[in-house]
Amino acid sequence: MREFLLGGTATFYFVIGFFFLRFWKTTKDRFFFFFAMSFLIESANRASLYLFFNMQEDTPTYYLIRLFVYSLIAVAIIDKNRPHKPQP
Repeated sequence: MREFLLGGTATFYFVIGFFFLRFWKTTKDRFFFFFAMSFLIESANRASLYLFFNMQEDTPTYYLIRLFVYSLIAVAIIDKNRPHKPQP
């Protein structure tokens, strides 16, 4: 049952990543690109948890990747909210 839920979670992250990637392709907004990359990386992280780490969440690599993913989301939000200089 745990493998099924882990696979479902990885699939949902994958679908959400491509959802944001589609928005990035139409708008060229970096916000959507950062979100797409974070969800796609998290999808690969969830799949690798099952394939390589035997579902042991206590490995440092697993949490370092999650830290990177959440940092990407924070960078996207900060980048979107900072004031941009108008082009002359």
